[in-house]
Amino acid sequence: MFLSQNKLMTKLAKKYGPRFGAARFVAGDTIQVAKEVVANLNKNGLDVTLDYLGEFIEDELEANERANNLIRTIEVIGNERLQSQLSLKLTSLGLDISKEVVLKNMRRILTVAKQHHVFVTIDMEDYSRCERTIEIFKELKKEYHNVGTVLQAYLYRTLKDIEQLNEYRANLRLVKGAYKESSKVAFPSKKDVDGQFKKIIKMHLLNGHFTAVATHDDVMIEYTKKLVEVHRISKEQFEFQMLYGIRPEKQLELVKEGYHMRVYVPYGTDWYGYFMRRLAERPANVAFVLKGMMKR
Repeated sequence: MFLSQNKLMTKLAKKYGPRFGAARFVAGDTIQVAKEVVANLNKNGLDVTLDYLGEFIEDELEANERANNLIRTIEVIGNERLQSQLSLKLTSLGLDISKEVVLKNMRRILTVAKQHHVFVTIDMEDYSRCERTIEIFKELKKEYHNVGTVLQAYLYRTLKDIEQLNEYRANLRLVKGAYKESSKVAFPSKKDVDGQFKKIIKMHLLNGHFTAVATHDDVMIEYTKKLVEVHRISKEQFEFQMLYGIRPEKQLELVKEGYHMRVYVPYGTDWYGYFMRRLAERPANVAFVLKGMMKR
């Protein structure tokens, strides 16, 4: 987790490319490569959300260029008629520069996305950026219907955030959380995180709003299935989401069972931080990469 936020390592990773197993989780360097991955997933009944990777930027010029790349991604989704949404991080669009810069870039993106009927999800980042992300989402939601965001179960504040976002009829992706946070702001125990994850899934679904349950955990998947059955919640009100390269067999299984299944597909040269967080989440991911390195 520490290495995932190292700027020097990020620069080196950009220079030397997605080595040592990153290709399992990242669908290529360019949208031209990534769109083929999306098309193949679509053929198997899987929907997608594309993420043009990028977190650390140096100035407004770089933020604007990332916005341009995201707009090109939206245009490819629309022109190629891909079953795909878009996911993005506000830090890549100027969140740490100024609110004005990030809002300007988000409005550009959402305007083009509206024209192409593409839904955009604002990814949640670490706790220090959580409040600003939610406030920007609220502001944009007043102007655009094609925008949602993400809430993380491991943060103490999340139940209150669910309550406050109820009036916005927010389309939310609910996750456990993938950043290393202090016990002052986040549950240190997996048991407590799992407990809150169930609470927020139930709360948001019963509030009547679209809910993306983003998990690879069979316990959470089965909990959601039983919850929607008991409360007779339509399959149109929720979907499951998983990461590209993780549990592909389970993804197809859910499709065969008649559930909406969306795969989070990242692409781009700025893959390092994302890749390192995937390794941190599951020891099996590290084992996979080490096995690949030994074969080289």
